[in-house]
Amino acid sequence: MIDQKSQPQSAAAATVRTKPRGFISDFSHSSVGRKIIVAVTGVILILFVIGHLLGNLLWLIRAFLLTTVILHIYLTILLAIENRRARPERYIDRQYVKASWASRHMVVSGLVVLAFIIFHLLHFTGRKFNPQFPLLKLDPLNRYDVYSMMVYGFQNVYVSSFYIVGLFLLTLHLTHGSSSLFQSLGLNNQRLTPRLAIGGRILAWLLFIGYTSIPIAVLLGFIKPAQQL
Repeated sequence: MIDQKSQPQSAAAATVRTKPRGFISDFSHSSVGRKIIVAVTGVILILFVIGHLLGNLLWLIRAFLLTTVILHIYLTILLAIENRRARPERYIDRQYVKASWASRHMVVSGLVVLAFIIFHLLHFTGRKFNPQFPLLKLDPLNRYDVYSMMVYGFQNVYVSSFYIVGLFLLTLHLTHGSSSLFQSLGLNNQRLTPRLAIGGRILAWLLFIGYTSIPIAVLLGFIKPAQQL
């Protein structure tokens, strides 16, 4: 009798093999890799918030940071979907022992922040939603009067209120992100990590105070436009 185990496999059977994926593909498709990407993009967004408070950024940097925002939110949504699929049965009695409101609503607050960023770009960069912007005169170098544009923009109480609400949600988003950031990056030092998380929360609220002080000062009349229309 012929030993069937010793016979060579057919060519068709030999070709049916799963093509191995590369490191980048495996990394981006794993939960750990996605968490690391979310954490890293979160760091970039935090640095953007700090840099944007100090002054206007160039268009190239704005495009890069907008891409970072989209990547950060997209992968966060994917992680939320994966976590939901991992637990298809919902808890009958939910008791949030450690989870804060911000941590339970990261996806929702992230989408609201994305809408806030889009409105912000259309408002000041695209010079939309305010009929006073086209009336501002250019300087000798044909540059827009950004200072007066900011003041006239924040003189609208509804616009300023929306900015404050958007910044509040962004702050809540950052307070949770600062806590989970170091854990996602594998920095689980029992003494250092909690201190860094507290420092991140303090920084988030300081940024909130710094940003909201601008529209509040405009509404209270402390800041006047350079051009009177």
